[in-house]
Amino acid sequence: MSLPLRITFGQKDYTYKVLTRQITRDTSLIEIDLEGVQYQLRKSADNLWQSNVTISDNAELLGAIARNLSLRYRIY
Repeated sequence: MSLPLRITFGQKDYTYKVLTRQITRDTSLIEIDLEGVQYQLRKSADNLWQSNVTISDNAELLGAIARNLSLRYRIY
């Protein structure tokens, strides 16, 4: 389990943890825990990160988290 990470989205702070260990450029699936709910972020064929939720859920927030992680771990 990693340390909690923070992101500000829509003028609100969120805390999440990365559950996936050993993230490298070849990683295509990242699991995170966002406020007690686990989500999966998958890398598509065109190197875009997508979540496994519908639009009514936190899709835009998860996209921002995916961009944040891709910059942090240099997996873009």
